[in-house]
Amino acid sequence: MGTATGIRAGAAYLEHLFGLSGRVAVVTGGSSGIGREMATALGMAGSTVIIVARRAQPVQDTVSQLRAAGATAFGLNMDVGRDVDAIGDAVIRDHGVPDILVNAAGVNPRPHMDNLTMSQWDEVMAVNLTAPFALGQRFGPAMAERGSGRIINIVSQQAFRAFGNSGAYGASKGGLVSLTRSQAEAWSPRGVLCNAVAPGFVDTPMTAAVIADQEKSARHVARAMIGRNGLPEDFAGIAVYLASEASKAVTGQCFFVDGGYSAT
Repeated sequence: MGTATGIRAGAAYLEHLFGLSGRVAVVTGGSSGIGREMATALGMAGSTVIIVARRAQPVQDTVSQLRAAGATAFGLNMDVGRDVDAIGDAVIRDHGVPDILVNAAGVNPRPHMDNLTMSQWDEVMAVNLTAPFALGQRFGPAMAERGSGRIINIVSQQAFRAFGNSGAYGASKGGLVSLTRSQAEAWSPRGVLCNAVAPGFVDTPMTAAVIADQEKSARHVARAMIGRNGLPEDFAGIAVYLASEASKAVTGQCFFVDGGYSAT
């Protein structure tokens, strides 16, 4: 086999394994942090990407960035904590049943448990747990009827251990880990694979205050085996893997993308 032929064969193989051409991905929280990097990766792998987030300008900026890079992208300026039914309606109306759902939207007010209010609890649960459930209910059965689909839920170390005023956030992410398993049990026999991704300590807008504290940031670095805190771009590969044919026998799992943080 000649070099050029081998390169073409290799490219075709990788496209078969990881390519997402012709697929539609919905990414909540897709305008910043981990969600934005996952959305970018899915778009660059060939998927049409629908960015869902509550702030209009970051949504538009992300869509513009994706389009400039050659991807097909659309934006929905909606709040998953309040507009989840409208999000489902808009996606189905404009794009049909999606192939991929990434639930990356999240909020974490971080009060001490002594001061956690019912309104804070309700907001965190609405965004972090109820929205992934509701969108799963909207798209999951239709994906299963079609015979294919992927659901990727972004969880947290705080689903497994308490630290940093876990409060409602840890409880919501623990629930999302369990929801992932329930979704996998319900829909995987009909082709819908459902998995979770647990970041370590990642430099995102949600963790900006801790990153800015050099002492606290250094303590997190010391726990990571790779010698640094996480970056949003660390999540590009896992997004494509879990959305593609490469993971066709993987479901009901939680993947720790944390530089070894959880192993120490």
